[in-house]
Amino acid sequence: MRQVDLAVLLIYLAATVALGLWVSRRNRSARDFMAAGGRLPAWAVGLSIFGTYVSSISFLALPGKAYASNWNVFVFSLSIPLAAWLAVRHFVPFYRSSAEVSAYQHLEHRFGPWARTYAVVCYLLTQIARMGTIMYLLALALAPLTGWSLPVLILVTSVSVMVYTFFGGMEAVIWTEVIQSVVFIVGAGACLLVLFLGMPAGPMQFFALAGEHDKFSFGSWGPALGEATVWVVLVYGVVINLQNFGIDQSYVQRYHAAKSPREAGRSVWTGALLYLPVSGVFLLIGTGLFAFYTARPELLPAGAAEKPDSVFPLFIVTQLPVGLTGLVIAAIFAAAQSTISSSMNCCATLVLCDLYRRYLRPGTGDAEALRVLRVTTVVVGLLGTGAAFAMMRIKSALDVWWEWAGIFSGGMLGLFLLGLISRRARNADAAVGVVCGVLVILWMTLSTKAGWPAALADVRSPFHSFLTTVLGTAAILLIGLLLSRGRPRQNSAASVDGA
Repeated sequence: MRQVDLAVLLIYLAATVALGLWVSRRNRSARDFMAAGGRLPAWAVGLSIFGTYVSSISFLALPGKAYASNWNVFVFSLSIPLAAWLAVRHFVPFYRSSAEVSAYQHLEHRFGPWARTYAVVCYLLTQIARMGTIMYLLALALAPLTGWSLPVLILVTSVSVMVYTFFGGMEAVIWTEVIQSVVFIVGAGACLLVLFLGMPAGPMQFFALAGEHDKFSFGSWGPALGEATVWVVLVYGVVINLQNFGIDQSYVQRYHAAKSPREAGRSVWTGALLYLPVSGVFLLIGTGLFAFYTARPELLPAGAAEKPDSVFPLFIVTQLPVGLTGLVIAAIFAAAQSTISSSMNCCATLVLCDLYRRYLRPGTGDAEALRVLRVTTVVVGLLGTGAAFAMMRIKSALDVWWEWAGIFSGGMLGLFLLGLISRRARNADAAVGVVCGVLVILWMTLSTKAGWPAALADVRSPFHSFLTTVLGTAAILLIGLLLSRGRPRQNSAASVDGA
């Protein structure tokens, strides 16, 4: 790395670490560590929500996806406003009415301890997969800069983030993501400008080559459920974004970090409406990379096109001017740092609230709780590191992440919606629904793998992997509703008023 770029990167990293350590002095209790004491403004929490969406998955995998194919994944972003409206209308008031930081404690009141524990385990698995994906993508971006191997970079990232998260808490995560979000937007805009100006025949060649190869297409509009059509991605996006805003601990903790319920609602809209155009910018970068290297193929090393996620890092290293390279790499590193930190913090929160205090020591004091939070942060970080090593053999990190998210989320949105919609549903109805939903998820996942028995070839899942979490959610909800029919309605402390 050139000295100027290295200086920019080091200054930026030093500033974010210093900020995290500076705000950590306010972590005097477990609630401060988990929810920043409920004292942050809406604009900061909103930028934090945006930063959670725009992780290094978006920064690297979205351009890689658009480079290799088209704008099919943008359909996912188009579903976000609907999820944000439902979150502001129902989920934010529901969670803010409770003093509990955990997103899943109400499931115990509604269906019993098993429901709470099931949701927590699903969330922990999902976040470990997410951390692994992010650490892998960051290592992929930094490898051409440093010359270090992917395993070394993954370990360096993991250790540095664990140290930062160990002290910072949720307030440090949020304020770091505020800085990160600004750098994201500046860095992405600068990259797009360089792509436009770098076309040999001028900026219009950008659109001419992209249009010639149908790169702006949203994909097939047909009814097929075995491929990533517009409808499949749209349904997947609605379910995943409802899951994000409605039951994801990362978002629920941010609702509690805002000063008031109204501020929390405003933060949701800030994050959602900012991500929609920015995700389009990242896809436009991917399309621009395709046009740029099609027009100038001599600049793309042999074999690089076979690894789409590595094309954008290559462009950053070789084509950006001095100083800007360091800023963009800093943005990528900060994206990974803040997102992984958030996942670690939220996983530690659930382990404390839903496992340690629920089953081991209900009367845990603040000093002991802080110790549990910090030890769990390290353990979760190590598990995420293991997931990152598992990502090293795949072709498209975005496809694998979406598949893992569909599997590990376990259709827990269906369990939440069942408790929300039906006051007749009881413990047994929910349990049977979850068992059926998990069986659907396992069938859709395992039947498409190479090890599926040849004798059962006729019962392979015909559905695309994006529908795994969709059908798992639907199975839990519909079976629970059918079993509860005919029973008298029961009052539930977990119901959302006005829903």
